Amino acid sequence: MDAVFKAPLTPDQIKDQAKSFGADIVGIADGKVMNEFPPDPANPRRPSDVTDYDGGRAIVLGKRLLSGPTRLTRWNERHKYYNDEITMTMLEEAALETVLWLEKMGYPALIIPPTHVDPWLYFGKPAEHLSPLLSANHAAVEAGLGNLGLNGQLLTPEYGPRLMVTVILCSVDVEPDSRRTEALCHGPECGRCLKACPGDVVQHWDRDWEGCDRYRSPHGFKEVSDFLQKVLEAPDSEAQVKLVRSEESFNIWQSTLRGAGVITGCRRCQDVCPVGQDYETMLADVLNDIAEDNADKQSRLQNMISEESKGNLPASHAAQIRWIGKRSEQTES
Repeated sequence: MDAVFKAPLTPDQIKDQAKSFGADIVGIADGKVMNEFPPDPANPRRPSDVTDYDGGRAIVLGKRLLSGPTRLTRWNERHKYYNDEITMTMLEEAALETVLWLEKMGYPALIIPPTHVDPWLYFGKPAEHLSPLLSANHAAVEAGLGNLGLNGQLLTPEYGPRLMVTVILCSVDVEPDSRRTEALCHGPECGRCLKACPGDVVQHWDRDWEGCDRYRSPHGFKEVSDFLQKVLEAPDSEAQVKLVRSEESFNIWQSTLRGAGVITGCRRCQDVCPVGQDYETMLADVLNDIAEDNADKQSRLQNMISEESKGNLPASHAAQIRWIGKRSEQTES
């Protein structure tokens, strides 16, 4: 598209427009910087891997999760799944309206879904963790919205980790935001995400993503695959019919209708994190006590604290320090 047809835009105009469409927070990252610093060099997932033309800027939109469902403390509460799915729908609508507006202004743009993965990377292992096409969390850090926590989740000053984010790629020539270099996460000294995790998947500045998937997508592809296998392996047609009419089958059907329990699921680590302006005012009275905490988890956190006091940080921390940010006397490599 010829430059003569491009309306001059400012970062604030883009952010204000996205917020008018329903986004709660918006940041703009430099696509060239994201290409230079991929979150995982072995699986880069850069803007340049998506488009050769329209990846100059990554516009990151965030939509906060509702506080009412967050106050429901069971990890597998279907009301939370459903409310979160509606939030995701609203975020997608805000992104679509923003893209339509950008293109009206003369700038081709595309939405990178935060929940979709590359099907070419699936090799017949339903339980294997597959990363999204572009890491929205890392893009959000590059866009100045926050940084990553102990378990790799995005933290923001406004909502802590209690939000969803999506990315719009567009080569609109506006000034990108500056990355936040000071860490928001309190590390293992807090450790509330580890204490609350029902799957015990939080590690030392890392996460067992494959283990986490069974909780954050409890009615996702792995459960569907396992269920269909059980139907096929049932001893006779009567047993197959019984499975097809079972509660397990009903839950899969109900989740498939809207994605509740598929693209949404457990978020206990997000619920209990004390980072964010919303925590003390809306959540602390219900969530300060963590039912999942136990002596083993406390011991593991103490070991992490002890190792860090000796200057022994895991390789996962070094690999992600750009997005975790500086803590106390640590320096960024």
